[in-house]
Amino acid sequence: MDLKEFMSVRRAYNIVRQNVSASERLTFEEFAILCRLNESTEPVKTSAIADYQGALRPTMTHRTNHLEGLGLIDRSEGEVDRRNVVCSISARGREHVLELAALTRAQIPNGKALSRTSSERILKYVDAMGAYFCKAGELVLLGLYASDEDSLTIMQIVDALGLLQPTVSMSVSSLAERGLVDRGHDAGRTTKVSLTAAGVEYARELASGIEALVVRRKLRAPKDQ
Repeated sequence: MDLKEFMSVRRAYNIVRQNVSASERLTFEEFAILCRLNESTEPVKTSAIADYQGALRPTMTHRTNHLEGLGLIDRSEGEVDRRNVVCSISARGREHVLELAALTRAQIPNGKALSRTSSERILKYVDAMGAYFCKAGELVLLGLYASDEDSLTIMQIVDALGLLQPTVSMSVSSLAERGLVDRGHDAGRTTKVSLTAAGVEYARELASGIEALVVRRKLRAPKDQ
């Protein structure tokens, strides 16, 4: 997966998420779980979903509880081992994940990576991206790393990532304390944020992990004999 593709999808979904009521809002990781279950032809163990997302069992229990509470997935005991809980996407969940994919696709501006892809392809990208967890601060680093500019203002980062301004400001402060970004001011006293050498190295490692992600291809129909 290309970094610009990753950033396009994350930015688009961040914008979509802001327009959903708080009670029905899904994290990107929860969206990815729906995509994974939508792609699966059979129920998936909760432990397998946790492995897929590199999450601890309590974290995954919280995510699946939320999805089940919204009626988006069904959970049941495994047929062989009843200690294993398996998850499957519900009819409502399948409808909802397709809607989220369409909304995400619509938020990708013309000329940006994946602007001409289909909603169905977005599902596969999100499925792949669900295996790579990124906190807000890491998204800020990636946004700066992917930019053609040496530095960005807070509002430029907000626009690049689709995150709320307070989230970006807090992330920048934390990154500055860790020595990963520098904050300066231009002639108009506007704060400009740039990566330090350590920040570039950290972002490069993140980008390498993203580039290793593999997006599933649609199976081709067999040729007529």
